[in-house]
Amino acid sequence: MSALLRRMKKKPAERVVTLVGKPGCHLCDDARQVVREVCEETGASWEEKDITRDEELYREYWEQIPVVLIDDEQHTFWRVDPERLRRALRS
Repeated sequence: MSALLRRMKKKPAERVVTLVGKPGCHLCDDARQVVREVCEETGASWEEKDITRDEELYREYWEQIPVVLIDDEQHTFWRVDPERLRRALRS
């Protein structure tokens, strides 16, 4: 790996995970639990956004919720695999 790529690689504590969902969504509840646990374990921070309060998010993701973003880039949707999320945060 080049020195430039090593410098660009972020540590998990420098990453931000965003869970995009809506109230009353059982898949969102499941995803929230996985995101919370993995972020606590890795040191990454996380936030949650409600598509019912953001028209742009609604247009973009309403068919896919819950959606997980890492540093504003889509990582997954519907079901969150904890091991895949861990790997992504460490890469």
